[in-house]
Amino acid sequence: MQGTGALEQTRELAPVPAQRHQLLRAPSSRSDRRLRRPQLGQAVAEALATRRVFVLLPFAGIGGLVSYAGLPFEPAGWALVAIGVALMLAVALSLRNLAALRVVVLLAAFWGGFCLLAVHGALGGSDMLRYPLFGEYQGVVDEILSATAEERRIVVSNLRPVGDAVAVPINKARLLIPPEPPLRPGDTIEGKLRLAPVPGPILPGAFDGQFHAFFAGIGAYGNATGAVTRIAEASGFDLGRSVEDLRRNIGVRLDSQLEGAAAAIARAMVVGDQSTISDETREVMAASGLAHIYSISGLHLSIVAGGVFWLVRLALASLPGFAVGWPVKKLAAVTGIAAAFSYLLLAGGLANVPALRSTIMLALIFGAVLAGRRALTMRNVAIAALAVIVLDPASVFRASFQLSFAAVVALIGIYELPRRGPTVHRAGIGKLVAGVGTAALTSFIAGTATLLFSAYHFQQTAPLGVIGNVLVLPVVSLLIMPFGLLAVVLMPLGVEAPFVAVMGWGIERMVDGASLVAGWSEGLTGNPLLTATSLLIGLVGLAWFAFLSNWWRLAGPMAALPLILLFGLDQRPDVLIADSTQAVAVRTENGMGLLAGRAESFAVEVWGEHYQEAIAPDLAEGRCDSLGCVVATKRYSVAVVRDAAAFDEDCARHDLVVTRLRAPQACRAQAQVIDRDDLAAGGVHWLRWNASDRRFDVRPAVLNLTRPWRAGLP
Repeated sequence: MQGTGALEQTRELAPVPAQRHQLLRAPSSRSDRRLRRPQLGQAVAEALATRRVFVLLPFAGIGGLVSYAGLPFEPAGWALVAIGVALMLAVALSLRNLAALRVVVLLAAFWGGFCLLAVHGALGGSDMLRYPLFGEYQGVVDEILSATAEERRIVVSNLRPVGDAVAVPINKARLLIPPEPPLRPGDTIEGKLRLAPVPGPILPGAFDGQFHAFFAGIGAYGNATGAVTRIAEASGFDLGRSVEDLRRNIGVRLDSQLEGAAAAIARAMVVGDQSTISDETREVMAASGLAHIYSISGLHLSIVAGGVFWLVRLALASLPGFAVGWPVKKLAAVTGIAAAFSYLLLAGGLANVPALRSTIMLALIFGAVLAGRRALTMRNVAIAALAVIVLDPASVFRASFQLSFAAVVALIGIYELPRRGPTVHRAGIGKLVAGVGTAALTSFIAGTATLLFSAYHFQQTAPLGVIGNVLVLPVVSLLIMPFGLLAVVLMPLGVEAPFVAVMGWGIERMVDGASLVAGWSEGLTGNPLLTATSLLIGLVGLAWFAFLSNWWRLAGPMAALPLILLFGLDQRPDVLIADSTQAVAVRTENGMGLLAGRAESFAVEVWGEHYQEAIAPDLAEGRCDSLGCVVATKRYSVAVVRDAAAFDEDCARHDLVVTRLRAPQACRAQAQVIDRDDLAAGGVHWLRWNASDRRFDVRPAVLNLTRPWRAGLP
């Protein structure tokens, strides 16, 4: 339900034009109803006539981004520029042909998206560390990502070797360091570090840490192997450092007055730091469809900015003579914009994509108030999406952008549909029931729109999410967010404790409601496995929905569903091989289990969660000795070779040979082999037995090492 607050909080922010009232009026005859439901060709013609091609621009840009990221090679810069110039000339030549101009503009948007990642990589990308390094280094603290009593995660730049340490050709590194000494952005630190290459995807199609690290300028991950010393403090004024200090101080004040899940969620909702939320709380919130509440996005920003707008407007209108001579509504809108951008800074700034998108959207809404125009339009959604794409194109590949974008498009699209206006004025119980119904409908729309993306990224859906949101959103809107805002405003005076207490009590009740709904949802949250193809189908369906403005828009999502069922479903693997650990999981007649490796390793835990099945710590059918391990099923046999002396026997007897050594060429002539070179080039390997070919179909997590974000073989 990312961004749903914008729909609920801002209906009054702009005047409704006369034609809108015509749409809201109930049809008076069958002929009127036929006019309300045009044929598909008429619907497309109407969309073209009303210049709705503009709303397709972000979709075209996303298509370009996806195409660039999927290339097996890095395109030459001169080719990107040449095609861009050709498209600009085509735009100029087609100015008198409207149909051609629409096509060329969409192609230009596609090409702009295609080039954006290359531009961002050239401006802010980093060389990627290829081999682990140990040594003593100095570096400047750029950002403190999270801090607990046990450890801190920070980003450092300008890493310089001390003594005989090897120089590292990277822009930044993400480090795990001890909780002491106190640090601020801009401080210079020194310590003994272990630096390692950024890990690749844990499964084919999974989150790609190397890709996102590269575009964030981070070339290595690491940790301190001992104490870290601050050798120089930051000097001079820096806005980023001041905001970071403010965020940290607010977090400390919240932690001092709250505890447990209440403290962790309060910190997440106020300053955007989710690092202290426990896995148990995350699972409960996700199962109940409430995980969006602790991720700052449209709901939170709308409550804060909309609340400030309402309060300022009320206060100014209450002043004698002020409401008549001054533009009260516009002054309130300006304060609403200021409140939204202030909250964005507290939430992490540009790094918080849902908050950034929601802030841009709110700025457009309040801008419409200042201009006296409609606020909630698909065009404004497109503008906000384009701004996010230009500022942070890599965010398109993260779940947060996809969830928030889909939810807002769906909510605005349903809001735009022709519908009957209210026939009676509700009051009392009727108004309460209508409010609950609106909350339920909003939750249902956003939940349905984000279902595909939640299923793909998290392998979990929340079937009772509507119930969870109806139970909890009143607490969020009336207690948690308002009292959290008052607490932050009053912190400089030191009198925030009562307001923090009310906020904490509301969070505890929210978690209670989430636990209740999660209990009802137990056993209902599994979903089919999806491939990246399903996301592309969903993107096309969403573009269709955004482009049309009448009931024909629903045909896009409806057509996407059977296509996903036909072409977007994934299969479970028979063998999984980790690249950075010894883990090898094999499916037998009794289920999936480890032929090698540790059950508690990160890769094995993620595999079990992704495929929604337990991976046994060992295989009863497997046999191991000093040379390796073997297992035979009714369909195939697998050998893990640890010593070169086992190659002769195992290559001749088994269908698949897995080894961390370099396998001899003769072995590849006898069996299917995954060896050291394969794992270094392809990362984690997914294999499924193909009975007709009597061999495994193989999917490596890394398709090639030719892109600049890959930390693989030199």
